[in-house]
Amino acid sequence: MVLKTFGYKIKLFFQFMKFAFRYWKTLGSLEQTKLQKKEITSKPVKDKYDLIIIGCGPAGLAAGIYAARQRLDFCVISKDIGGQTKINTYPIENYLGYHYITGVELEQKFEEHFRSFDIEVKYETVNKIEAGKEGFNVLTDSSTYFSKALIIATGRVNKTLNIPGELDYIGRGVSFCAHCDAPLFKDKVVAVIGGGRSGLDAASQLVNIASKVYLIEIADEIKQLGPSTDFVRNHPKVEILTKTKTLEIFGDQIVKGIRISQDGKERKISVDGVFINVGYKPSTDFVKGLLKLNDRDEIVIDKNNHTSVSGIFAAGDCTDISEKQVIVAAGEGAKAFIAASEYLTKLKSKKKEIIKTV
Repeated sequence: MVLKTFGYKIKLFFQFMKFAFRYWKTLGSLEQTKLQKKEITSKPVKDKYDLIIIGCGPAGLAAGIYAARQRLDFCVISKDIGGQTKINTYPIENYLGYHYITGVELEQKFEEHFRSFDIEVKYETVNKIEAGKEGFNVLTDSSTYFSKALIIATGRVNKTLNIPGELDYIGRGVSFCAHCDAPLFKDKVVAVIGGGRSGLDAASQLVNIASKVYLIEIADEIKQLGPSTDFVRNHPKVEILTKTKTLEIFGDQIVKGIRISQDGKERKISVDGVFINVGYKPSTDFVKGLLKLNDRDEIVIDKNNHTSVSGIFAAGDCTDISEKQVIVAAGEGAKAFIAASEYLTKLKSKKKEIIKTV
């Protein structure tokens, strides 16, 4: 009886130890999970700067060159260099110093000038900006950077049609850049969606390569936008369809055609390529809730490029300036840097002067 009782106690002891071991192991796992979550949600600040310029189109390039010449402690964060300028094939005849130059050629000149300075560029996408007492945390896909002041020069991006097949066939017949992809459609039938300036420019390029070009415009008519309008209207390869809405892009492995609605009647057109040119939207999603935006989601600035938050400045096509031109964006970038430089000088001198905001 005593041995039986002793054996029972030994059994209970080992069961207790087994339970205790599992308990402590579970606690350890929970603590490790907490640490992992903490590391994911609060990335340490990687680098600290006086100024960060977000975006590297004409406005960001100009601001970067100004900052480099003043030997400021700064960096540029951008997914690329050149912005919309590098795909703009319009002939530019009013940029100082050039009687005639395309946007692509001008961007090459900009980049050559920019790269002549030892400017630190981080090829990342900014997802969020957090404002603090001492400055701003800039959160990208992989890092967090701190800066006392910011210049936002993120420009704008192509608008989409939001129709079936549009995104599915990108690179397989759907393009947003005639300059880039027109040579792929030699002796092919193509459609250009959008009869504005960019659509007319795309059509005027494509007639030299494609066998036929459909120019599709949702409005009642194609507006008169310079010499390219008459060139496209009168070209024998171009068929203009007004009062026409594109409903779908279809195909198998590649684009085979589009479905349209004209005057309420639907039909299909066989095409080998679709070039979408329906305008742009400002790249400002990452500052929504932080900065004041207008009804077009453009950043509201004053005449000195101050935004609604002290220490953040903006320039170029992402702002509410009325003219979206290369020469204007470059000038705005220079202005934004001058304003940011003055702000940083006041911070360093510890003057408690209130920076006026919009």
